[in-house]
Amino acid sequence: MEPLALYIHWPFCLAKCPYCDFNSHVRAEVPQARFRAALIRELEWEAARLGRRSLRSIFFGGGTPSLMEPETVGALIAEARRLFVPADDLEITLEANPTSIEAGRFGGYRDAGVNRVSIGVQSLDEEALRMLGRQHSAPQAIAALEIGRRIFPRLSFDLIYARPGQTEAAWRAELRRALDLAADHLSLYQLTIEPGTAFEALHRRGDIVLPDEDTAAILYEATAEEAGRFGLAPYEISNYAKPGSESRHNLAYWQYGDYAGIGPGAHGRLSFPAASGDRLVATRRHRAPEIWAERVEASGHGSGADVEVTTEERAREMLLMGLRLTAGIPARRFETRTGLALADAVDPRTLAMAIEAGYLVITDDRLIATAEGRLRLDALLGALVR
Repeated sequence: MEPLALYIHWPFCLAKCPYCDFNSHVRAEVPQARFRAALIRELEWEAARLGRRSLRSIFFGGGTPSLMEPETVGALIAEARRLFVPADDLEITLEANPTSIEAGRFGGYRDAGVNRVSIGVQSLDEEALRMLGRQHSAPQAIAALEIGRRIFPRLSFDLIYARPGQTEAAWRAELRRALDLAADHLSLYQLTIEPGTAFEALHRRGDIVLPDEDTAAILYEATAEEAGRFGLAPYEISNYAKPGSESRHNLAYWQYGDYAGIGPGAHGRLSFPAASGDRLVATRRHRAPEIWAERVEASGHGSGADVEVTTEERAREMLLMGLRLTAGIPARRFETRTGLALADAVDPRTLAMAIEAGYLVITDDRLIATAEGRLRLDALLGALVR
C-alpha cells in the first residue's frame, strides 16, 4: 500500500485576509474542546477503513493552526501515531502566523511533537503587510523566524510576490533579509486575484493593479537567483529548499501519493486494493465548521460519498501535479498509479513542439518540465494534457 500523508484542517483565523480564498472562518470564540473531539473522532473513522497504513507525514493547515491549543495538537499527533504506523522520520508540520501570541506557543507545539513549522511571513515590508491585511508587523515576523529557528529542527516560511508596485531591487533586498534569518525552505506565491475575495472587488474597480506578466516573471527569476545564494534550489515551481529540507508532506501531493484530509473542507486522495487494481477515490469534508462538527458528532465523519477517480482523471491530475516538480514524473510510477503509459496520456503533437521549444525534456524514465517550461506551465498543460 502507498504510504499515507495526513492533513488536518483548522478552519479558524483572527481575520480574513483580503486575498485569501481558503476555507477559513473568523469566530469571536472557538470551542477548542468540541473541535478537538470532532477531529479525533473523524481521524478514528478514517483510520478504521484505511487500516494500519504507514504514515509519512502530518500537516496542520488552515485557517490558522497556530490558534490551536498545544494540547489539541498533541492529542491529534498521539492519536495518529496510535492509529497508523509512523515512519521513523515522521515529518510533522504546523502552519503558523508570526503574531507575538502565536509565536509564544512555539515551545508548546514542539513539546507536542511538531518538528517542522511553516511561518506565513508573506512580506517584510510594512506597507505591503497592511495592503495584504496581515495581522502582524515586520518586526514580529523577524522575531517569529528567530524563535522558530531556535525551537524547531526544520523551518519554512511563505512570501508573496508580484505585489502592486513591487520592484525587482526591493524584492531582492526583502528576500535576502528573510533568507538570512531562515534559509532552509521557502514557499513563494504570486499574488493573484481569486473569485469571491475582497481583492476581487478592489481589482475590478481598479484600486489594485498587479504587475504585468513580464514583471512577474522577472521577480520569479530573481527569486531563484537569491535563493541559490543561500544554498536553496527550486524543487517545485513555488518551493525552494536546501538538500534534505524539502517538504515531505507536499511531495506526497506532487508525486500523486495517498493523503487523507481531516477537518472542515479537507480533501483527500486514497487508494484501496481491488481485484482489478487499486481503486482511487477522492474525499471531501463539509466546508462549514459547525455543520461539519454536527455531522461528525452524529455519524463519525463530515464527508459526503467518495468519488471514484477514473483512469483518465488520474493521468490528468498526475501530469498537472508532477510537472511542477524539478525532477518531473517517473514513467514507471505514472503507469503504476494511473494505469496508462505516459505516452498515451499526452498529446503527441504538443509534446513534440514543447520538446523542440525547450519547455519539456523526455528521457527513458521520466518527463520533465524545464525552467522555461515551468514559467509557462499553465498554458503548456492546457495544450499537453489530453
